[in-house]
Amino acid sequence: MIDESHLLDHHELDAIRMLTNYDMDSTTPFAVLLIGQPTQRKRMKHGVLAALDQRISISYQMPTMTKDETASYIKHHLTIAGRSDPLFSDDAVGLIHLTSHGLPRSVNNIALPSLIAAFAAFADEKSIVDGSSTRLAITETHATE
Repeated sequence: MIDESHLLDHHELDAIRMLTNYDMDSTTPFAVLLIGQPTQRKRMKHGVLAALDQRISISYQMPTMTKDETASYIKHHLTIAGRSDPLFSDDAVGLIHLTSHGLPRSVNNIALPSLIAAFAAFADEKSIVDGSSTRLAITETHATE
C-alpha cells in the first residue's frame, strides 16, 4: 500500500509498473494499492504511465462531500476534540464547503486557518468562527497557491 502516491515521480511509478509485471512470475502475483489525490488519476492516463494504468484492475475515486456532509465532518472532528456546541457558523461552513469542493483534506486546510483567524476575533467577544474569519483564512491560504 502506497499512500500519497500522487507525490511519486515518473521513475518511481515506472518501478512499480515493473514490479507488477505479470510475466515475471505468475505464481506469485504482486498487488499494489496506490492511494493519492485526484491528480494521480490524471497523471496515470498520460504518456509513460499509461502502461501502469493498463495494469490497474480496480480503481475507486472517493466522491466529494455534500454541504451537509461537510458540516457533519466538521462537527465530528470538533466532537472528537471535545467541543459539543457549534463552533462554526452556517455561513462559515458554507464557505468552507464551497471553497474545498467537499474534499476532506481541503476542508481541514481551510477550517484550521479559520479557527486561527477567529482567535483574534474572540477578543472582540465572538464565540464562533463566522464567515468573516473564514473569508480571511481562504484569502490567506489560497493566495499562496
